[in-house]
Amino acid sequence: MSQSIPIIDFTDFRNGNADDRKRIAKELGHAAETLGFAVIGGHDMASGLGEDLREAALRFFDLPLEEKMQVRRPKNDQNRGYIPYGEETLVRMAGGESPPDVKEVFAIGPDDVPDAPYFTGPASYPSFAPNLWPGAPDDLRPKMLAYWRGMEDLMRMIGQGLALSLDLDETAFDDILDDTHSSQLRLLHYPPLSKAVEPGQLRAGEHSDVGMMTILRNDPVPGGLQVKALDGTWIDAPGIADTFILNIGDLLMRWTNDRLVSTLHRVAVPPLEAGAHARRLSVGYFVGPRYNAMVECLPTCHGPGNPPKYGPVSVHDYRTKRFAAGAGDNKPFAAPGKVA
Repeated sequence: MSQSIPIIDFTDFRNGNADDRKRIAKELGHAAETLGFAVIGGHDMASGLGEDLREAALRFFDLPLEEKMQVRRPKNDQNRGYIPYGEETLVRMAGGESPPDVKEVFAIGPDDVPDAPYFTGPASYPSFAPNLWPGAPDDLRPKMLAYWRGMEDLMRMIGQGLALSLDLDETAFDDILDDTHSSQLRLLHYPPLSKAVEPGQLRAGEHSDVGMMTILRNDPVPGGLQVKALDGTWIDAPGIADTFILNIGDLLMRWTNDRLVSTLHRVAVPPLEAGAHARRLSVGYFVGPRYNAMVECLPTCHGPGNPPKYGPVSVHDYRTKRFAAGAGDNKPFAAPGKVA
């Protein structure tokens, strides 16, 4: 029987007793240890935040290229500003090669941060590089920041569930996901295509995420997110109203001595006949812990016959080089072909 992405309702985790929280955490842990993906419902985040952001984001991506390029990402090791078509090739993060991904991106990190060495000193780069905000649409910034705040609450709740699933105190991840976290919010725009792409080219190439976990607002259109199952087949991730797609990232897989799995995934190319219906806008919140946290095997994830597989590494050192490998080289804009 082929795998499917489990749906986990967090209502009882939020409102129930200790036994309820452990039960939901066990469901979450099973998903994280097998497929590495889950659909999260019952999260208590206002559904309107996602719709409002999607609408504003599409208005930004509809702007002329010249306007978007005014907030172009300054350097390829930053997840900030506008990233045009042809600049990211995600398969490179795992050493692969393909034509560039068929997408454009607008990304931010933490926005209003204290004037303190952790946030402003040399070690803070690129985790706290300044955000670049476009002049239009004027409601993009407040809508992105409202969504960001909702994601902060959700990532901390999921973090507590994952801690319980690993037989840790539920607060085990609280300190690395407090106000010092280094997460990133990316608006991912995949246009409809009017002609075939290059051989081997995808909307986003096969990759795993480098951070702790990713929380995605999935757009249910043709040419969507696909997850690689244990048998090598590709599973279409569902786009269910008022839910999010959660996936485990490479950092958390390493932290747990491979107990939790970071699974390969991709964004497929839609059929040409899908036309304008294949336009896709996904919103990805890429959870980054405190950048100076050390990633060392958790105490419940090793023992006799199961020694730690990896040496200690800081979040900064592990994540930054991996991201830059797939980010491109900031070459001049190269269009992917005419879009409908």
